[in-house]
Amino acid sequence: MLLRSAPRRLHLLRPHHLRLLSAAALASAAPAQLPTEWAEAPLACVRPATADASLFHVSLDLSAHRRLLASHAAAGQFLPFRLPAAPYPIFLAIASPPPPPPTPEALAGSGSVPCFDFLVKRLPGTPSARLCDLRPGDLVHVGASVVGSGFDVARIADARDVLVFATGSGISPIRSLIESGFAENKRTGVSLFYGVRNLQRMAYQERFDDWESRGVKIVPVLSRPDGQWTDERGYVQNVFSRMKNIVNPSSVGAILCGHKQMTEEITRVLVADGLSKDRILTNF
Repeated sequence: MLLRSAPRRLHLLRPHHLRLLSAAALASAAPAQLPTEWAEAPLACVRPATADASLFHVSLDLSAHRRLLASHAAAGQFLPFRLPAAPYPIFLAIASPPPPPPTPEALAGSGSVPCFDFLVKRLPGTPSARLCDLRPGDLVHVGASVVGSGFDVARIADARDVLVFATGSGISPIRSLIESGFAENKRTGVSLFYGVRNLQRMAYQERFDDWESRGVKIVPVLSRPDGQWTDERGYVQNVFSRMKNIVNPSSVGAILCGHKQMTEEITRVLVADGLSKDRILTNF
């Protein structure tokens, strides 16, 4: 997932957009100025994440950057990338969960390579496409620390039901949230509405069984499925409007990540049903 315009749209963040961000947005999103410190790290993995190769798995080897690894404290944070000959940097949402506190065994070396994972939308003619065209071992420049506050889940710590909505590459920080153990609270029911065009564009299908074992009910929604698809069709906001049953808004929390239209329409529906905007989380 990439940060695009003002962090309301989570794709590519360009310098002229940075100047337009409000102070309120900047408090929880990427900073107004570019990082003053950069680090160089090799790519550990670059491969298609979907059948149509519209999304890519990208992993960054942080073996030599333990401080950068430790700066990832919350699901939903971003890392700036500066690619050769690119006219502007890109901010990618981290897909892997925040690392656990270091132990003596971890500091001594566990044998596994510490990495940040990303889900990158390959947009032709952009730095994201250049990143997806690189190979494992290629060096890239990244910020020396992650940016953003991530999802402020403390605001919905008392929720008995959590509704999660993601579209496209917006599933990237949601993976980080789920695999950080967010849903592993038996007092909380977590439902994930995940919308894409078709199964060929749906990332992380191989992780669904694990996510469900962690307590997440997954509702896949396809806007343009083939004739064999028998589950939910259309757009996430429309499917949720048909299925919703909010009895006690004060016991519900929501987490949104994806297309602007989806987040705005879901927010309107939730607020109309009595949910406070303070209980609707984004990572920007």
